[in-house]
Amino acid sequence: MINDHRPYFLKNLYRKLEYHYTRNFISPQLADLGDGHHFMKPWNIRLYGRCISIGKNAHIVTAGDRQVSMATWTFEDHQGHIVIGDQCLLCPGVRIDSASEVRIGNNCMIAAGAYLTDADWHDIYDRTRPVGNTQPIRIGENVWIGDGATVCKGVSIGNNSIIGAASVVVQDIPENSIAAGNPAKVVKTLDPDRALTSRAHLFENPGELAAYIDELDRYLLKDNSFLNWIRVLFFPRRGD
Repeated sequence: MINDHRPYFLKNLYRKLEYHYTRNFISPQLADLGDGHHFMKPWNIRLYGRCISIGKNAHIVTAGDRQVSMATWTFEDHQGHIVIGDQCLLCPGVRIDSASEVRIGNNCMIAAGAYLTDADWHDIYDRTRPVGNTQPIRIGENVWIGDGATVCKGVSIGNNSIIGAASVVVQDIPENSIAAGNPAKVVKTLDPDRALTSRAHLFENPGELAAYIDELDRYLLKDNSFLNWIRVLFFPRRGD
């Protein structure tokens, strides 16, 4: 649909359903989940393995055809860890796989279809042996990883850096850099003296933010009715 035809009470109920599902079906699978999270359509989140932690104010967006997947591997002396900091955003189709550790700092944004993996998943010479070479990934604070980018094993990305869409990162990227390409290389340097607003700014006053979102929903949905929403579900018209 072009527009959101749900009446306010129905959208509010839907949010409560998302929170209920997250609390009862997603949170128990995690080693830790901070307060203030908002997972959109959390039934499209797939978690496998232990040692997956997500900080406070996390925002995960999913879609039916673009699930968000996080998996850790336990095999012989390998134990994967995924640690996601506070105020992070994961978009539809993000995948994170670990056989050692993937650590993501606070205020990071990972765009749709990005893939982070700290292992080869098969030995180079013995293709029957799982995991293969594995080295931790370190993502600094306030890093933005673009649409469809791949971050490979052993990579560190410095604070505030941006990885361009569809890039393949196979070597360290310094802080305050924009890197792009395959393999990704630094194409521009950010001004470290220029003020940078991070996602933490959104959550400086959580109560005020929640009130603002609620007020906006009430305004945008004020003319919606339950009967018209039913009509749109079964008999949509051009422009709906």
